[in-house]
Amino acid sequence: MDLHIGGRHAIVCGASKGLGRACAEALAAEGVHLVINARNREALEQAAAEISMRHSVTVTAVAADITTVEGREAVLSAGRAPDILINNAGGPPPGDFRDWNEEDWHKALQANMVAPIQMIRSVIDGMIERRFGRIVNITSGAVKAPIPTLGLSNGARTGLTGFVAGLARQVAEHNVTINNLLPGPFETDRLRNTLVAEGKAAGITPEEAAHNRMQKTPSKRFGNPAEFGQACVFLCGNNAGYIVGQNLLIDGGAYPGTL
Repeated sequence: MDLHIGGRHAIVCGASKGLGRACAEALAAEGVHLVINARNREALEQAAAEISMRHSVTVTAVAADITTVEGREAVLSAGRAPDILINNAGGPPPGDFRDWNEEDWHKALQANMVAPIQMIRSVIDGMIERRFGRIVNITSGAVKAPIPTLGLSNGARTGLTGFVAGLARQVAEHNVTINNLLPGPFETDRLRNTLVAEGKAAGITPEEAAHNRMQKTPSKRFGNPAEFGQACVFLCGNNAGYIVGQNLLIDGGAYPGTL
């Protein structure tokens, strides 16, 4: 399928590995030029080199903390005004809410709610003017089915989801769409860290925790990040302009609801 986005420009946050990297790869395969961001310079530059080697696109790596004003300015000034924005940030650590102080909550909200909103704020008027924009926020399946050990993430990402629900419907008439992708368990460092915490709490090994989690998923496996990237790039396509303000759950069927 030709998504008709070849030659466009995208910013992909958290793109050195995991789901962000998969989204960057999928966009590059469609001919989209990239500015990719993460905090780890070495991993990010390696990702940029590998992506540009596989695809005939420009890939600019900007190692910066997207949760800061300076970091966002560095990313936004690194390339042309973006047609596509992929908001993505690592989730806060798991734990018990009784152990989290006010600073922990501020960090979670800054990374998983405020920073994505500020990135949207910086690019959306240009998208409206050019009458094309695709914004995809990578949130979490926990938005629909909260995970007890991920309370910081549950709260912050749900806040972003509520904000997007309103804004998406204000800009859709300009061919600018905002949607959210809600990953379930994918084979990423984030999942591995979560399984370590779950195993420790239950007195079992991370491998046992992984097996138990997979048995609870109808697909009986964890997701491959490449699958996630393909879903993301479809939402960024020219023909996805009628998909507005949606929360696409990609969890192997784990969520048991009808809607």
